[in-house]
Amino acid sequence: MLELHIGNKNYSSWSMRPWVLLKHFGIPFREVRHRFDSFAPGSSFKQGVGRLSPVGKVPVLVHGDLVVWDTLAIAEYAAEYAAENFPEHALWPHDPARRARARSLCAEMHSGFGALRSACPMNIEARLPEVGARVLAETPGVAADLARITAMWTDALAASGGPFLFGSYSIADAYYAPVVARLRTYALPVPAAVAAYMDRVWSSPGVAAWVTEALAEQDFLDFEEPYRQGR
Repeated sequence: MLELHIGNKNYSSWSMRPWVLLKHFGIPFREVRHRFDSFAPGSSFKQGVGRLSPVGKVPVLVHGDLVVWDTLAIAEYAAEYAAENFPEHALWPHDPARRARARSLCAEMHSGFGALRSACPMNIEARLPEVGARVLAETPGVAADLARITAMWTDALAASGGPFLFGSYSIADAYYAPVVARLRTYALPVPAAVAAYMDRVWSSPGVAAWVTEALAEQDFLDFEEPYRQGR
């Protein structure tokens, strides 16, 4: 069975991506959670994850003797694993052109949107609309990232006809689920069609399960909270 090592569900955006992907498609896996106590070299988190991966970050996928430690690599491995073991599930779009575009969107998320990620860290439990309004007004990079995301989603939905970015749910939707979480937490404004897409992502099986468990954690980590002193 696949074994997925993750961090705190409330805060760990990269962990969220493969978890909701596997959960959405009903691909069995065992979850191993490594609590964020600190990211210092001697922390329990770093020691635990460091035994699996040289980079010391989550998520990490373990399958037998194989260890995969990059989120996009995990998604690609999951797609190949599903094709072999669960052929009824296609994690990437079937059409080659759509598949290439979906990969492009995921790669852009993987390497981009630094302003949004820095100013608006994922925090599913929090509601911070006043912070969102401030950073949007004061940080041009956040405004640029938001504009790019909404344009990207609008174009993909128009081309596919929805309900998800490339028609059926795919890796691309799982990849952008933490972005949906950020836009909700900070109440960043989006067009109606994008808001409707966000609602569909939020209510999809994998994301809904992740959110429920994130809210149940009740684990306030001050080093992950630039805007609050408590709940």
